[in-house]
Amino acid sequence: MNRLDQSRDRGGLPWLIFLVSAVAGIALFFIPAFIIQPFRHQSPRALGLAMALRHRAPWGTLAAALVCIVLLLALWSAANRWRKIVLALVMVMVTFCAVMARLNYFEWMFHPVSSAQFETASASKLDKSEMILAVRYGDDARAYPIREMAYHHVLNDVVGSVPVAVTY
Repeated sequence: MNRLDQSRDRGGLPWLIFLVSAVAGIALFFIPAFIIQPFRHQSPRALGLAMALRHRAPWGTLAAALVCIVLLLALWSAANRWRKIVLALVMVMVTFCAVMARLNYFEWMFHPVSSAQFETASASKLDKSEMILAVRYGDDARAYPIREMAYHHVLNDVVGSVPVAVTY
């Protein structure tokens, strides 16, 4: 019996498909999370890739998880103890990614502000050199410190009775 026949006897192709599906499902979740991070530069090309993967992740991770479940059931009875551990751990990771791909984990990373709090310019403790984003509409004006906006990235507010989304 040659090596190819031996690898087929041990279930080489199903294992390969299982591992490729698992890596694809895990990558669909983790690649966007690694690219899009607070306080880190994202190139337009990398951001485009991350958003394309993020858009496809819910269905892609589900497909990968289903393929992995079918192959896990096929491989389980013939697997030794260590292979069963590998199958179980990989399946847990693929399932985690399939669930997480359906949640907006970027909200957790960027910590949205639930309600903005303002104080008068005289009561402000901002340094004179600190940069701000300023919005004025009619008699109403707001200033948003860049230091805070860099952490939160977006803030919904109302300026002069007009709803605004302030981003940085």
